[in-house]
Amino acid sequence: MDVHSKETRSYNMSRIKGKNTKTEEKIRKYLFSRGFRYRANDRRYPGTPDIVLPKYKTVVFVNGCFWHRHDGCKYTTTPSTNTEFWLEKFKRNVENDYRNQTALTELGWQVIVVWECDIKHNFQKTMEQLEHQIVAGQ
Repeated sequence: MDVHSKETRSYNMSRIKGKNTKTEEKIRKYLFSRGFRYRANDRRYPGTPDIVLPKYKTVVFVNGCFWHRHDGCKYTTTPSTNTEFWLEKFKRNVENDYRNQTALTELGWQVIVVWECDIKHNFQKTMEQLEHQIVAGQ
């Protein structure tokens, strides 16, 4: 049983951002400070990547572990109420991620996924790895 009323839960869920999250903004600030120029949430590409780096023909998705089902992550939990709905929702999210990433790869783009938990645990190391992947994929 949920600890919140339906109205409260609905309100809470409606406040969850889909783009321009604090994590995305933190990554963008880092990349900009390192000289990378990008487009944010460019709808011209499959899946509307969070960061598009045209010079490097690279897109970056900043994925939340809960919503995108990061394997083996402690944040990848499943709600105990309405479980069937959530499992179907998560399945669709993962399928959409796969389809969009495949389409981008077929168009010749390098696709990089940055997980929210990696940013939380070691921002600097994750950003150094991201920077290396961007430049190495050129």
